[in-house]
Parts: sequence; C-alpha cells; structure tokens
Amino acid sequence: MAKKILIIDDSPFFRGQLKLSLSREYEVIEAGTGAEGLDLVKMEKPDLVLLDVVMPDYSGFEICRILRESESNNLMPIIMITSQDAQEDILVGLELGADDYVKKPFNERELLSRIKNIFRRIDRNRNANPLTGLNGNLEIQRDITSRITKGIGFAVIYVDLDNFKAYNDVYGFSNGDRIIVLTADILKDQVALFGNNDDFVGHIGGDDFIVVSTPDKAAKICEEIIADFDDKVLNFYNEEDRNAGCITTKNRKNEIDTFPLMSISLAVITNEKREINSYVEVGDIASDVKKKLKTMPGSNYFFDRRTDEQHTTFEAPISQTTQSYNG
Repeated sequence: MAKKILIIDDSPFFRGQLKLSLSREYEVIEAGTGAEGLDLVKMEKPDLVLLDVVMPDYSGFEICRILRESESNNLMPIIMITSQDAQEDILVGLELGADDYVKKPFNERELLSRIKNIFRRIDRNRNANPLTGLNGNLEIQRDITSRITKGIGFAVIYVDLDNFKAYNDVYGFSNGDRIIVLTADILKDQVALFGNNDDFVGHIGGDDFIVVSTPDKAAKICEEIIADFDDKVLNFYNEEDRNAGCITTKNRKNEIDTFPLMSISLAVITNEKREINSYVEVGDIASDVKKKLKTMPGSNYFFDRRTDEQHTTFEAPISQTTQSYNG
C-alpha cells in the first residue's frame, strides 16, 4: 500500500506541482488552509505532512505546534516548506518539531530523496528492538538475503547467552535487561573495532543476537566478544556469587539447582565451503551448531565448516574458545 502524504499549502499552483511530483509513488491529499489540514490529519491519518509556513489562517508554525502537542501525531513526520532565503523559518520549524524542510522553488529530486530518507528511517526505527535499538528480524533477514542474492561471502554469527534465565530468576528482570544492553554494546563495539564498515548487528529478541560479517573477520570478532563479555559480566554479580562461580535457584523442574555464571555462545555459519541459498537455511545450520555449543562449558565460538558433500560429524575442538564443526 502506498504511503499517504498530506500537502498543506494555500497555493493551488504549488500544491499541483507537489502532487505531480509525488503522485507517481505516493497517495497525495491536499488542504488549502491550516484548519482544513488539521481536519484531514484527524480523518486521513497521513504518513507524512508537507507544510507551508505562510498561510492565511494558521501559520505553518502554529500547525506544527498543534500537531506535536497531540501524542497521536507525535511520530508523524513533518516537512516544512519555506522560501529560498528564510533561514529563520527553517530554525523555528525545526525547534517546533519539524523533521526536515524544503525550499521554494523546490528541486523534485531533492524533495523525493528527503521524503524517502524519512520513510526509510521510520521503517528502521519501527523494526528496531526498543531495549537495544538494534534492528530486529525483518532487517536481519533482509541483510542476509541481500548478501546471498549478491553472491557475497558472509559469516553469520548467532549469539546466545548461557544461563541467562537463571540470572533473571535470581537478580530480577531489570538487571536482566542491563545484561541485554551490555551484550548489545559489546557486539557493536567489537564489530566496529574488528569488522567491516558494512557489517550488521541485529537483535532477534531476548538474549539472542545476530552479527553478519565476512569469513576473514569472524574469528577475531568472536574472540574479542568473548573476552569483553567474560570480563564485564562479572560486574553484574554480587561478590558471593562471583567467588562461588555459580548461583543457586530453582530449575525448570522447580528443584533447587546451581548454575554457572553467564557465558556467551557464538555459532558461526559461512558460505566459504558450501552454497547457502536462503535465510531459512542459515537458521537451520545455526540450530545444529548451537546444539553442539550447548554441550561446552564456558564461553565458546564454533564454526560450521561443513561442505556440501559432508554430513554431521563433529571435529575435535581447536582450542577452548575456538571450535569447528566439520559435520
């Protein structure tokens, strides 16, 4: 469904110009006065408003202020339309909550680019996890599928926290959220330091994350994530639990049990030695590797190094935190 844009401008000529430029990609509705524009916002719920500053009844500034005072309109993007030399108008509009501006006479290509950028940013924000700000499943799938389609060599790192539920049970959900944010920050920091400029970090949900990099960078990224996590997570335990190296709580059978301190597991899937044709296939391979990881104590990363001809035999570990799956 095409996104809906409301033009609020008292000039029929200018509204016509805007409509001609926008109607090829968007549904366009128009208002010739501020009052009419406010009514249309209530009735039509536009995805974006193009708002002229100078009008006979309400000024664009007044309309922007009224719209931003309503919680229902608070996230609706507003682009102000100003005259070429009205720098003060631009500043006032931005201070009132406008997202962007265009100048008269407008450049069609610039206008379309500004609108597309706003919609793209909104879509990303809507898909982002509210706790970590990282992109969720839709963007994760889009990134991996794009790399598969383009034939790019990739390494997908599935990140999972071990004994997170036990920590939540003992220390509470608010502290659990702090661990989730810590993990997100560690992933972003280490990918920025040791990955590529176009690497991707996403949040599947809960304590599950995704990193998408390239095969040559994956091992170093994993090593640094593990070192950083193992060091920082200790600060989230009290001294007694740190010294004991475990916590005590009820298990899934409602029995008192001890659990090790949290660790981090990273399952690495690459298309170096095998053809991977879909996002679903990546998930299936990761599921196999994660099962192996769950049998290992402490923090580990484990590469799936199977080829198209191989089946499911595990290779002996290379080191304590560097494993391979040559199934």
